[in-house]
Amino acid sequence: MTTFHIENVNVTSFETMPTPESLHAQLPLTDAAGNAVMQGREALRNILDRKDPRLFVVVGPCSIHDPVAGLDYARRLKKLQEEVKDTMLLVMRVYFEKPRTTTGWKGYINDPDMDDSFHIERGMANARKFLLDVCELGLPTATEALDPISPQYLGDLIAWTAIGARTTESQTHREMSSGLSTPVGFKNGTDGDIGIAINAILSASHPHSFLGISGQGKVSIVRTSGNRYGHVVLRGGDGRPNYDTVSVAMAEQALQKAKLPASIVVDCSHANSFKNPDLQPLVMADVVNQIRSGNKSLVGVMIESNIVGGKQSIPEDLSKLVYGCSVTDGCVGWDTTEKMLRDADAVLRDVLPGRLAR
Repeated sequence: MTTFHIENVNVTSFETMPTPESLHAQLPLTDAAGNAVMQGREALRNILDRKDPRLFVVVGPCSIHDPVAGLDYARRLKKLQEEVKDTMLLVMRVYFEKPRTTTGWKGYINDPDMDDSFHIERGMANARKFLLDVCELGLPTATEALDPISPQYLGDLIAWTAIGARTTESQTHREMSSGLSTPVGFKNGTDGDIGIAINAILSASHPHSFLGISGQGKVSIVRTSGNRYGHVVLRGGDGRPNYDTVSVAMAEQALQKAKLPASIVVDCSHANSFKNPDLQPLVMADVVNQIRSGNKSLVGVMIESNIVGGKQSIPEDLSKLVYGCSVTDGCVGWDTTEKMLRDADAVLRDVLPGRLAR
């Protein structure tokens, strides 16, 4: 009998991952972490349902690469949350997976040692440990769902999920979102098309059946009930911002036409700041001013922030990395972050009582 070399022609090996169930057993959800997740999700749902007038702020490093610096940042953010809790819900941005147009570092899960060794099994465990540490501080967390398998490992520690501009149009990510336990923000396309995000919200709100894995690591048919907490994230596109009053009004009209709630989040980074982190405070101030002027559809903002502002390239000698500085997109530094949030708090205190009025 002739043997044909047909399957896996370009695959060099298969390595077994620990199952989600076994990783959960190794790093179990604690009472403190579980309470932070549940309270964060409830607060986010209440904001989206207009039961809570506050603004939610997804703020933190563009990506996590150093868990020590990341936890340092989380402690600072927790302290600031107590200061602004009456006007804002702070959700720490904890991104482990980075989509790439061509090549580049793919994130802490994929390559935790930042040397192309790709110890994904260790990266996944490290990511879960980091999320546990942050949640145990009492901070809710947010992440981007890129790999459709990762939520089985980490989803119990996430309060808010983003679907990125490159994946909002993906059927796989729309189906996955329909089963996520968190509210989900869908970004407009890289060309600025908001219709892609609206279609994603509609799709994710319906039940789906698709292939995935179970907690035991078995390939399974995943059947979902649909997620009614999808919303739009405006991140600009095609080199142009879309957080201005005209763009927001057009987004409101598009959502109304689709018979969807007018819930809009503005990403202060990416094309909205022309990828210049120094412009993020201006975007934030504009959003807050729109709320002060009576806008009720703006429910949240995203800020790329770190201990040290700017960004750095990954050196061959990792000991030369600048502590608390991004290795992906540029971020605002901690001092700027504090000022952005304190300035917003000062304005919103007088405005929020009227936001729930019909």
